[in-house]
Amino acid sequence: MKKLTILPRLLIAGLAFAAVAAQADEVKGSAAAGNAKVWLCTGCHSIPDYRADYPLVYRVPMLGGQNAGYIATALAEYKKGERKHPTMRSIAASLSDQDMADIGEYYAAQTASSPNNPLK
Repeated sequence: MKKLTILPRLLIAGLAFAAVAAQADEVKGSAAAGNAKVWLCTGCHSIPDYRADYPLVYRVPMLGGQNAGYIATALAEYKKGERKHPTMRSIAASLSDQDMADIGEYYAAQTASSPNNPLK
Protein backbone atom coordinates (compact mmCIF):
# COMPACT_ATOMS: atom_id res chain seq x y z
CA MET A 1 0.00 0.00 0.00
CA LYS A 2 1.33 3.42 -0.94
CA LYS A 3 1.82 6.05 1.71
CA LEU A 4 0.20 9.40 1.07
CA THR A 5 2.40 12.43 1.31
CA ILE A 6 1.29 15.47 3.30
CA LEU A 7 -0.13 17.39 0.31
CA PRO A 8 -2.68 14.74 -0.74
CA ARG A 9 -3.67 14.29 2.90
CA LEU A 10 -4.29 18.03 3.24
CA LEU A 11 -6.29 18.00 0.02
CA ILE A 12 -8.45 15.11 1.25
CA ALA A 13 -8.99 16.81 4.61
CA GLY A 14 -9.90 20.07 2.88
CA LEU A 15 -12.42 18.36 0.63
CA ALA A 16 -13.99 16.59 3.59
CA PHE A 17 -14.26 19.88 5.48
CA ALA A 18 -15.81 21.60 2.45
CA ALA A 19 -18.40 18.82 2.13
CA VAL A 20 -19.40 19.16 5.79
CA ALA A 21 -19.58 22.95 5.51
CA ALA A 22 -21.70 22.72 2.36
CA GLN A 23 -24.05 20.27 4.05
CA ALA A 24 -24.46 22.63 7.03
CA ASP A 25 -25.26 25.49 4.65
CA GLU A 26 -28.02 23.42 3.02
CA VAL A 27 -30.27 23.59 6.11
CA LYS A 28 -32.77 26.32 5.29
CA GLY A 29 -35.41 27.19 7.84
CA SER A 30 -39.10 27.72 7.21
CA ALA A 31 -41.17 30.07 9.36
CA ALA A 32 -44.30 28.10 8.45
CA ALA A 33 -42.72 24.84 9.61
CA GLY A 34 -41.38 26.59 12.71
CA ASN A 35 -44.91 27.64 13.67
CA ALA A 36 -45.68 24.01 14.54
CA LYS A 37 -42.44 23.61 16.52
CA VAL A 38 -42.51 26.57 18.92
CA TRP A 39 -45.33 25.38 21.16
CA LEU A 40 -42.90 24.52 23.94
CA CYS A 41 -40.98 27.80 23.53
CA THR A 42 -44.02 29.99 24.07
CA GLY A 43 -44.53 28.63 27.59
CA CYS A 44 -41.64 30.81 28.79
CA HIS A 45 -40.56 33.06 25.93
CA SER A 46 -43.97 34.65 25.33
CA ILE A 47 -44.40 35.99 28.87
CA PRO A 48 -43.21 39.62 29.19
CA ASP A 49 -40.54 40.07 31.89
CA TYR A 50 -40.68 36.38 32.82
CA ARG A 51 -37.94 34.99 35.03
CA ALA A 52 -37.32 31.26 35.35
CA ASP A 53 -36.18 30.17 38.78
CA TYR A 54 -34.59 26.77 38.25
CA PRO A 55 -31.79 26.19 39.08
CA LEU A 56 -31.01 29.91 39.30
CA VAL A 57 -33.06 32.96 38.42
CA TYR A 58 -32.78 33.64 34.68
CA ARG A 59 -34.38 36.44 32.70
CA VAL A 60 -36.21 34.78 29.81
CA PRO A 61 -35.85 36.86 26.63
CA MET A 62 -38.62 37.56 24.16
CA LEU A 63 -37.60 36.01 20.83
CA GLY A 64 -39.84 37.73 18.28
CA GLY A 65 -37.83 39.67 15.70
CA GLN A 66 -34.51 38.09 16.73
CA ASN A 67 -32.09 37.04 13.98
CA ALA A 68 -32.87 33.52 12.72
CA GLY A 69 -29.21 32.48 12.57
CA TYR A 70 -28.62 33.64 16.13
CA ILE A 71 -31.54 31.57 17.44
CA ALA A 72 -30.45 28.46 15.53
CA THR A 73 -26.86 28.90 16.72
CA ALA A 74 -27.94 29.41 20.33
CA LEU A 75 -30.06 26.25 20.20
CA ALA A 76 -27.13 24.31 18.72
CA GLU A 77 -24.88 25.61 21.51
CA TYR A 78 -27.37 24.45 24.14
CA LYS A 79 -27.51 21.04 22.44
CA LYS A 80 -23.69 20.76 22.48
CA GLY A 81 -23.53 21.87 26.11
CA GLU A 82 -21.73 25.13 25.33
CA ARG A 83 -24.59 27.04 26.98
CA LYS A 84 -25.52 25.88 30.43
CA HIS A 85 -29.24 26.48 31.16
CA PRO A 86 -30.49 22.94 32.00
CA THR A 87 -34.04 23.36 30.68
CA MET A 88 -32.84 24.80 27.38
CA ARG A 89 -30.23 22.05 27.08
CA SER A 90 -32.93 19.41 27.50
CA ILE A 91 -35.19 21.04 24.94
CA ALA A 92 -32.42 21.61 22.41
CA ALA A 93 -31.22 18.01 22.76
CA SER A 94 -34.43 16.85 21.09
CA LEU A 95 -34.14 19.23 18.12
CA SER A 96 -32.64 18.48 14.72
CA ASP A 97 -30.67 21.06 12.74
CA GLN A 98 -33.79 21.53 10.59
CA ASP A 99 -35.94 22.13 13.69
CA MET A 100 -33.51 24.77 14.94
CA ALA A 101 -33.46 26.53 11.57
CA ASP A 102 -37.28 26.47 11.37
CA ILE A 103 -37.65 27.86 14.90
CA GLY A 104 -35.14 30.59 14.11
CA GLU A 105 -37.04 31.58 10.96
CA TYR A 106 -40.35 31.57 12.81
CA TYR A 107 -39.13 33.98 15.46
CA ALA A 108 -37.28 36.16 12.95
CA ALA A 109 -40.56 36.61 11.06
CA GLN A 110 -42.46 37.84 14.13
CA THR A 111 -43.28 41.51 14.52
CA ALA A 112 -45.29 43.46 17.05
CA SER A 113 -48.38 42.95 14.91
CA SER A 114 -47.92 39.22 14.13
CA PRO A 115 -51.29 37.55 14.71
CA ASN A 116 -50.07 34.01 15.49
CA ASN A 117 -48.20 34.88 18.66
CA PRO A 118 -48.81 38.49 19.70
CA LEU A 119 -46.65 38.19 22.84
CA LYS A 120 -43.70 36.49 21.09
